[in-house]
Amino acid sequence: MFAVVLAGGTGKRMGGPVPKQLLEVRGKPVLGHTLEAFEAAPEVDRILVVMAEGYGDQARRIANEAGVTKLADVIGGGASRSDSSLAALSWIGSHVAPGEDCKVLLHDAARMLVTGEIIAEVAGALDECDAVTVAVPASDTVIEVHGDSGMETIAAVPDRSRLRRVQTPQGFRFSVIRAAYAAAEAEPGFTATDDCSVVLRFLPQVPVRVVPGDERNLKVTEPTDLAVAEALLER
Repeated sequence: MFAVVLAGGTGKRMGGPVPKQLLEVRGKPVLGHTLEAFEAAPEVDRILVVMAEGYGDQARRIANEAGVTKLADVIGGGASRSDSSLAALSWIGSHVAPGEDCKVLLHDAARMLVTGEIIAEVAGALDECDAVTVAVPASDTVIEVHGDSGMETIAAVPDRSRLRRVQTPQGFRFSVIRAAYAAAEAEPGFTATDDCSVVLRFLPQVPVRVVPGDERNLKVTEPTDLAVAEALLER
């Protein structure tokens, strides 16, 4: 099974001089924590890092310092998350035997506290389905709005009991996620913030399984997230 660690973003919302995946939490880069989790997962055979352009050497150094033995390669990311996923799928397609339908996990590098239990849940679900996501219940009331920014009004209040907040890794049979992205490329302007959305949009006949996530599996996006992650690690 391939684990793809998507670290192609530059972390503009973090506001730092380097991509957020290079920032340190308790003396170790965010990317280092993430790589250690997948290195320790027995379900994972090879790890592919999709890194922000110009930072490939740093990613390799971090992997080496983290003792990662499963690193397959570090490749450049794209302008969007979808572009980075496409780059990873292209790489995998050129490194597997023709017709081989392996399992692929796609994970946000910024989710540095992913657990072995979550990785195992996703990998195990792929024995029975072709696409799976991690999610946690929505604890807040979520509203749908309409109108322009600053003049928005509530359009609907969805039933919170049926809402979930998506996390990663998301897992797929390689043939399925590759087919979904091939269809997406034929639709100009299509973008997605996660990979299951691509399957849902272009392969609606493929059910996407949902497995439980963990509130600790947060995404480091804002400066306050670094403080939260550090506090969780101290526990």
